Amino acid sequence: MKKTGLKKLVAAFATVSMLAACGGGDEKDLTITVGLTYIPDVQFFPFYVAVENGYFESAGVEVDIRHHGAQESLFTALATGEEDVVFVSGDEVLFARAEGMDVTSIMTLFSEYPSTLIVPQDSDIETPADLEGRSVGLPGEYGSNYFGLLAMINAYDLENVEVESIGFTQMAALSRGDVDSVIGFVNNDAVAMESQGFDVRTIDLAPDLPLIGPGLAVMEENLGENEDEHRAIMAGLQKAVEFAEENPEEALDIVTKYVPSMTDPEVREAATLTFNATLPLYVGDGKVGTQDVERWEDMSEFMVDAGLIEELVPVDEVMTTEITG
Repeated sequence: MKKTGLKKLVAAFATVSMLAACGGGDEKDLTITVGLTYIPDVQFFPFYVAVENGYFESAGVEVDIRHHGAQESLFTALATGEEDVVFVSGDEVLFARAEGMDVTSIMTLFSEYPSTLIVPQDSDIETPADLEGRSVGLPGEYGSNYFGLLAMINAYDLENVEVESIGFTQMAALSRGDVDSVIGFVNNDAVAMESQGFDVRTIDLAPDLPLIGPGLAVMEENLGENEDEHRAIMAGLQKAVEFAEENPEEALDIVTKYVPSMTDPEVREAATLTFNATLPLYVGDGKVGTQDVERWEDMSEFMVDAGLIEELVPVDEVMTTEITG
């Protein structure tokens, strides 16, 4: 266990492998491969719905979904050309760009950053400020939950927080009292705890959190070449989200084709909670994919201040609004 402030928290982050993108010849591929950076899961329902209902095809693109293996890094398949598009958080795109990888965000899919502070329902922790002298657990010092932790510590100027890397054992660690709080995903970890009978509360990490959640990213060299296909993907996802809003049970039936365990009523019930928590993140202001330039600028500044990257990354290098209009 260690006590630390913001500066002491910043550890060496795993450097993204710099792999050259493989060329695919002069002809366009007929199919765009979208990498979903997790095993099949209900949180990816718009992609499943868009494929099964033909929304991608009617928009003018054929999409092949590829799920990452448990040990696969975020960008390897994208860099080698095995994937054309990858589902990844904006902060992870910016970090990779700062490390020299020519990856660019083309759309933001979650309107709010999904990481949150989770405490037992009866905890006396009401705001992150109450964490002084307390402990917080998270999977490890990497990725979205770690970035969220740093943003929280920075926003509340916390100096005496015990931080523990606990792997993906948030519920066990919290329920046993090993830690006073955990960082997890509002649409995953928090609802999983509730579905298993452990009453918890979620607390926003910070006002105006300077982080951007999941979206889609591509290698820079593919921006212009596949612009029409990228717009078609966004159009297909928009239709899929609208369908899911109006037909939640049918959307869950479609997800079951990709997550067969959902044929079990208990698994379906838990998946429904995740679906209900994830749908509003996709819906946002009603337009799927919106890019917030100012928020990207704030995130670049925060990551420099936090010591995650050495210098500001120009926003026009790491993201584009060409696809989202």
